[in-house]
Amino acid sequence: MKMTLGGFIVLVMVAITAGCSSKGDTKDGDVAIEDRGAEGADGAVASGAADGSDFSSYSLNDPNSPLSRRVIYFEYDSAEITDADQELLTQHAGFLVANPGQHITLEGNTDERGSREYNIALGDRRALSVQRILELNGVAPDQITIVSYGEEKPAAEGGSEAAWRLNRRVELVY
Repeated sequence: MKMTLGGFIVLVMVAITAGCSSKGDTKDGDVAIEDRGAEGADGAVASGAADGSDFSSYSLNDPNSPLSRRVIYFEYDSAEITDADQELLTQHAGFLVANPGQHITLEGNTDERGSREYNIALGDRRALSVQRILELNGVAPDQITIVSYGEEKPAAEGGSEAAWRLNRRVELVY
């Protein structure tokens, strides 16, 4: 069976779209739609993690707490997490381990370059990278929800590198 270039492109686009479709849950990296109707951040304070770290002074609402930093930035077309951000995610993981009733949503975002489908997939890969770090540090998978917004929720408007840098991110929402 001979396939034309146009037929091949359509087949690839269908496969990409099917792989990025939303199913409402996050098992195996599916994209989910977040319900923002109820806030879960009550400012809970942890009282000690399994690894012996003391999280009693960490509050979600304290601007001096390491937990107040809730944005992980990425390089262009990358889902790699820097060493500094891995350390920050270790702090968030400690808080979540110490507070098993607390949940977090990882919101993957991209800049405006690339197709909508590609950006949804890239935002998902970025959120999955953050999820892996949290789970490797002991966070239960059912405490984590992943959402990819792609380019749909920019932090900064404009077509400059400065704006794009701010849009390539994962937001940690408690």
